[in-house]
Amino acid sequence: MRERLTKGFLWLAVLVSGPIVGAKLFDLIVLAGAWSADPPHSLRMMPYGEAWPVDTGVFFIPFSAALLIASFGALVAGWRTPWRYRWLLCVPSLGVFALLVLTVVAFWPMNAALWHHAIRSPNDALTDSQSITMARHWVQLDWLRVAGGVAAFIAALRALTLPWPDEIASKDPPIVQALLLIALAGVVAFIVWFVLNI
Repeated sequence: MRERLTKGFLWLAVLVSGPIVGAKLFDLIVLAGAWSADPPHSLRMMPYGEAWPVDTGVFFIPFSAALLIASFGALVAGWRTPWRYRWLLCVPSLGVFALLVLTVVAFWPMNAALWHHAIRSPNDALTDSQSITMARHWVQLDWLRVAGGVAAFIAALRALTLPWPDEIASKDPPIVQALLLIALAGVVAFIVWFVLNI
């Protein structure tokens, strides 16, 4: 039962992370490549405002949520596997969670600051030179999200193609179980906060 559940979640993680990586590359190379080409003038090409009928978050948010659920589902279902297999389950779940936190902490504020500068909003706090630096930093940091998506895809695919381990890992000590429950509660709390602030 645990094997089927783990492999089911891994299939979902693979099927979701592939399109995410492709879309992220398109977003970075084409969309970000356009709006970051010549700041501050090119910032008006950011995918926001009335000129853009679709927000990129409409694609990325549900796919990222599905990947997060699939990754943590595989990790929880396959937790009693030996470490040589379990680490492949840890990479997608912890990686995707870290990338979502990075998105909230770094990208959301940069997106807002760059967009306010693009439209010369009263909330604009950037100079033109700061907008140039921030746009470059945004692109550099976004490669980290692409790398994280690739790592999640490869780890989930590798775990899916490996034979299921016959041995069962020993039960974790109570302190480790308590720390794991606290960590999972933190993930759930972040997800609730994230959904409420979209």
